[in-house]
Amino acid sequence: MKMCMIGTGYVGLVSGTCFADLGNKVYCVDKDQNKINKLKNAISPIYEPGLDDLIRNNFKAKRLDFTSDLEKAVKDSQLIFICVGTPTKKGSNLVDLSQVFNVAKSISKYIKSYKIIITKSTVPVTTGDQIEKIISRKVKKSLFDVVSNPEFLREGEAIRDFKYPDRIVIGSNNKKIFKKMELLYEPLIKKGAKFFCTSRKGAELIKYASNAFLATKITFINEIANLCETAGINIEDISVGMGSDERIGSRFLRAGPAYGGSCFPKDTKGLVSIANKFKSNLSIVKSVIKSNQNRKILLTKRVLKIMNNKIKNKKIAVLGVTFKANTDDMRESSSLVLIPFLLKKGAKVSYHDPSGPKNEFGKKKNLNFASSINKACLGADLIIINTEWDEFKSIDFKKIVKKNNFKIYDMRNLYNPIELEKRNIKYYSVGRSKL
Repeated sequence: MKMCMIGTGYVGLVSGTCFADLGNKVYCVDKDQNKINKLKNAISPIYEPGLDDLIRNNFKAKRLDFTSDLEKAVKDSQLIFICVGTPTKKGSNLVDLSQVFNVAKSISKYIKSYKIIITKSTVPVTTGDQIEKIISRKVKKSLFDVVSNPEFLREGEAIRDFKYPDRIVIGSNNKKIFKKMELLYEPLIKKGAKFFCTSRKGAELIKYASNAFLATKITFINEIANLCETAGINIEDISVGMGSDERIGSRFLRAGPAYGGSCFPKDTKGLVSIANKFKSNLSIVKSVIKSNQNRKILLTKRVLKIMNNKIKNKKIAVLGVTFKANTDDMRESSSLVLIPFLLKKGAKVSYHDPSGPKNEFGKKKNLNFASSINKACLGADLIIINTEWDEFKSIDFKKIVKKNNFKIYDMRNLYNPIELEKRNIKYYSVGRSKL
């Protein structure tokens, strides 16, 4: 099939590249010509394991093309995917749909033959209805259908998630569309993916409800971790005991920092705004949002306890600043609260992240990016493990710190406290009886 992905952000680029890898002809469209030029040279704007090679191979095979020519891409495509950003509006829970609606207005100028317009961006309930209204102002309704096909890609594992999805959700008010979309996804369905059809509004809500539920699981286990610390219980025992119940499942039951990234924070807020529109009170989701915000502050302030309120002029190493491993995404990362707090208290902070230095921190006094774990930790008074990159799971701390009196604050519980205590290392973690 021929298709275009409008927007070469995370969703559009990964989905478009993977569709091309399945044998389709794909145009990835973006108005940023500089980004398009880089993509033609297989330079990806995002950090995603395996993506650069897929881009290079499919571009070389001429299944994948990058362009800023929206008119050509729309006219040459049977399927038009909307993959632009839907951020939260500042100071509210409302979703900013301006990019989605601008795309709808733009593509309506070029539709001369039948097209299936598919929303992959995460959008509130009734957005498909609004897209349909915008396009129908210039295009006969017989020449297009608007479909909701939400993505369920995890950053750091997006290629695998695309190729081996748990389910493929298609939402349409025209039942004839389901057969066409099933044909598109046939290679994945044959590998075991469940093909699920529903109404357009149903598909839109499935995406939000799924992310809100996963965010709830994370928040729940984090709150239970707080109880474990005061009651002298190991949170990992609780996670295993709970997760072994098939009704609950073990995924997303790992205690640690607050959830972050591009999805959970904005989608929980977006779901609340939808509920408010329909005058429905989502009290659980509201509590999740509040608890998650409090989590960032709670874990950050624990540094004061660990350091006996003596942080000024202390050298602190932060390992990992992205919201999770295998991504360069800094959106809503706990480090954006943690590091400014440490600097304000007078600490000298070095941070290392495998995805490189971060513009979000700018050029701050007493803050520097270290190119290696060794350089970050050398002479540190405190080492904070913020992100669970594989590189941080087997560090010989005694060897690289080269001083006796240092502490480790492991926010991801990567290490065994008994083993570190045997080596006379002062170790603090999350959800265990000692902090």
